[in-house]
Amino acid sequence: MTPEEFRAAGHELIDWIADYRSGLSERPVRAQVAPGEVRAALPADPPAEVEPFAALLDDLERVVVPGMTLVQHPMHFGWFPSNASLESVLGDLASSGLGGLGISWESCPALTEVEEVVVDWLRQLTGLSEAWSGTIHDTASTATLTALLAARERASDHAQTRGGLAGAAPLAVYTSEQAHSSVKKAALLAGYGLDHLRAVPCDPVTYAMLPAALAEQVRADLAAGVRPCAVVATTGTTASTAMDPLGEIAGVCAEHEVWLHVDAAMAGAAMLLPERRHLWEGVEQADSLTWNPHKWLGTILDCSLFYVRDVQHLVRVMSTNPSYLRSAEDGQVTQFRDWGIPLGRRFRALKLWFQLRLEGVEAIQARLRRDLANAEWLAEQVRAAAGWELAAPLSLQTLCVRHQPEGLSAEALDEHNRAWAERINRSGAAFLTPAKLGGRWVVRASIGVLGTEREHVARLWELMQEAASA
Repeated sequence: MTPEEFRAAGHELIDWIADYRSGLSERPVRAQVAPGEVRAALPADPPAEVEPFAALLDDLERVVVPGMTLVQHPMHFGWFPSNASLESVLGDLASSGLGGLGISWESCPALTEVEEVVVDWLRQLTGLSEAWSGTIHDTASTATLTALLAARERASDHAQTRGGLAGAAPLAVYTSEQAHSSVKKAALLAGYGLDHLRAVPCDPVTYAMLPAALAEQVRADLAAGVRPCAVVATTGTTASTAMDPLGEIAGVCAEHEVWLHVDAAMAGAAMLLPERRHLWEGVEQADSLTWNPHKWLGTILDCSLFYVRDVQHLVRVMSTNPSYLRSAEDGQVTQFRDWGIPLGRRFRALKLWFQLRLEGVEAIQARLRRDLANAEWLAEQVRAAAGWELAAPLSLQTLCVRHQPEGLSAEALDEHNRAWAERINRSGAAFLTPAKLGGRWVVRASIGVLGTEREHVARLWELMQEAASA
């Protein structure tokens, strides 16, 4: 494809995307296909000859879109806000079009230094001190794995440079019962072993980690000859957006020289609002922190911020320095390949750079406050309605609700709530995700899609009442 052919096709694609975004509200939210249907609609053999661009766009509309659950839809209330602001889409397009190679500072100085700037902008905007330095990873899953690798090496006095964990004392990782599944995966991949992963009990009302229970588990491990290594605390758990008490947890960690990693994947965006920063009070005592602009903030996937306080330690753990990547600038510049797992990096910072400049921080803050107000409005409706309850405190923009008709057993209530959520999802009118909380099924409504206004939340409440009474 020549640049001129690209220009023509690009205009067509941009027009198609703009029309698609404009017409989202007219489409069903959940994917409308059965398993294997998308694959069956595609040829089994690769194309041997050039196809017209129009045919590709036609298949995009005819095959691909029906096979997507539309997380940009204003009636999408599932999982978490997975926004892709058009401002950041332009940055993503610029990144792909430039085709930069991020394997060292020398391979693309702008990639490194724009990333340094925008990551520091987000540090300032979330009220973090200058003690933090950060980079961009793909997801919080990778950032948490990186944090647990750094914690492992600190606790084992850099066992990777000798015999690895085989010759080290057993190391334990502690996390909340409500922690994201990626924490367990990261602990396993980092070599701690399932026997040394501790699930710390939570408060039965708030679902936040209990610091006293953490301290008890740490003491028990010390007595058993197991070295407490890392705690992963959560600011905004996946099921209910519970807020672990970071200050108290940090106190336990400091007493026993345990690494504290904070997973704020979804809720980190809320810290752009000064009035919400009390929710992660104590974060300055942590060793590492991750949160995802590609969720509520609105930056297109994938864009996860990872901050540490001890860069030298991180680099010692993660660095490689092959001869073919050395340059005269070594020692004067940041080499982000030494801050994480991959060598090659995309120019992800452009997505944030474009979004922050084209949307503006004040507009982002106003949108976050809108979502919080809409969540509180829906919570008020649930509290006031007979037979409905909030199953967890409302911390940010995610509600956990339960409909409770009289005369049903606990098992029947679980089935009832899952059933009415599925009726809504199957209809395509909206999308919600059930989850287990305290051993019981609840239905989550996560508010935060870019186009979701009060009218959409009000319509969701109507759908919930209709589906629950069906």
